[in-house]
Amino acid sequence: MRFGTIEEGAGTTVVVQASPEDAAVMPYPDLDAMLAAPEAQWRSAATTALASGEVRPVASLSWLPPVRRPGKVLCVALNNSANPDRIMRGPSTPAMFVKPSSSLVGHGRPIVVKEAYGRVHPEPELAVVIGRGGTDIAVGDALAHVFGYTIINDLTSPTMRDADTFHYRAIHPDPESPDGIRYVDSWVSYPARYKGADTFGPLGPWVSTRDEIPDPHALRITCTHDGALVTDDNTANLRFSVAEVISFASEYLTLEPGDVIAMGTALQRSARGGAVQNVDLTRLGGVIEVSIEGIGTLSNPVERR
Repeated sequence: MRFGTIEEGAGTTVVVQASPEDAAVMPYPDLDAMLAAPEAQWRSAATTALASGEVRPVASLSWLPPVRRPGKVLCVALNNSANPDRIMRGPSTPAMFVKPSSSLVGHGRPIVVKEAYGRVHPEPELAVVIGRGGTDIAVGDALAHVFGYTIINDLTSPTMRDADTFHYRAIHPDPESPDGIRYVDSWVSYPARYKGADTFGPLGPWVSTRDEIPDPHALRITCTHDGALVTDDNTANLRFSVAEVISFASEYLTLEPGDVIAMGTALQRSARGGAVQNVDLTRLGGVIEVSIEGIGTLSNPVERR
């Protein structure tokens, strides 16, 4: 089954995909409410909606992020097998940052870029929606905590990243020095602006339930700009698997229902030699689409200000 969240008058509601062209209305205001219900209950409600519920044309729907305000949007950095050749030094475990839920926007909604942002490019990614929370989750149990899979476009501004990067002398303890410290040249960057600006997190439109995606590491993922192919990759190229990321993250952060984990950017270039870093949305505008087989297509126009 595939579920999404839409605007419904002054409120919101969950829909379940009935066909590529139609969706049936569910008796839940949002995915958070649905995830709080027992699985047997929401599956029964979906079956009823598909059999006899109100059906809407998908093209007429006003989409919101399927999970409107997740407690956490965890993003895995440099998690593509194309990256190790470019990593001069880094961890042997997943490295994560948090994207604010206020950055999320739904399918069809504009990505707003301002001239002050400088260069902004897309990052097409598979995203995991947690259905059952937990801590210290074993790798072998991790996929049982997944509700489903969706699409995220992890918009990034290299210009703001450069502006928010410090090159400084970090203080480290050194018992052999006279003052007990030593200085080490360090570089550190903080992603609040360059990853978390408003509208920098298009998400959705659909969440495909776990049973719809038997292998999350065998999915073609493409990104287009104004219809031209930019990247054509496969989730088989993820460096760390979904189960490994969930397990590792849960050692440090309690995972909760509705949390979203972005698995890392598709990097393989198209036959035309493109790359996401070349698609400067501040300069080019246009429409960005990310498609993942078994899930759907996330499309967003760019609004330049």
